[in-house]
Amino acid sequence: MHVLITGGSSGIGAATALAYAQNGARVTITYNSGADRAAEVVKRIEEAGGEAAAVHLDLEDHATIAPAVAQAGPVDALVANAVRWGTIMPNSVAFEEVPAAEWSAALHANVVGNALLVQAVLPEMRRRKFGRIVFVSSGAAEEGQPGPGPYGTAKMALHGMARALAWEAGRDGVLVNVAVAGLTITGVARPIPQQVLDGIAARTPSRRLSTAEDMAALIVFLGSEANHNLTGEVLRDGSNAGRSSHAL
Repeated sequence: MHVLITGGSSGIGAATALAYAQNGARVTITYNSGADRAAEVVKRIEEAGGEAAAVHLDLEDHATIAPAVAQAGPVDALVANAVRWGTIMPNSVAFEEVPAAEWSAALHANVVGNALLVQAVLPEMRRRKFGRIVFVSSGAAEEGQPGPGPYGTAKMALHGMARALAWEAGRDGVLVNVAVAGLTITGVARPIPQQVLDGIAARTPSRRLSTAEDMAALIVFLGSEANHNLTGEVLRDGSNAGRSSHAL
């Protein structure tokens, strides 16, 4: 199996690349600005006996999408993990003060960019009558946060995209799902005070926050042959189960 993982140079993307490789998949990861980190992920996979490559892709620059997919070659599974975070932080600005340019940029990259990405991989999946597509979303899409409206809105759009694709592509053996991350323990979460992290964890059923590896396990299942017929679904990790994700 050949897997294409966007935003695979760090965090959940890197953990997913390593998890797929451990399960015998050939992995291609994309990066935007993290070329050195991407090279390190490729090196770790190759040192463990796997096969991996890294290509440049920028969701904000739509012209880079088709060439990146062509360079990667036909893929059996796509993990759409890359994201434009935006500049609006929680509680930093009132909704009515968010510039129109911020809305346009978030939708241009996270919605249109991912639609073009799917368009680039889907024809070959249809031809081979097999494919798996996993969109990585955020608890901010379902629960919301004060501040990052464009980010949460763009992530929720992926849910609708997945359900439309599931109906359209299912007859061709292509299964499409969404994996929703809550507050996941990665480099993004570390600056948050431990007391806050402990409080969020206490409000989840498992009493712990998910790691990038936890999310990777969910993604690998959805985006593999082990998933026989689960499609059009939105699956949440344990950090979301208690409705307390404060997602990132």
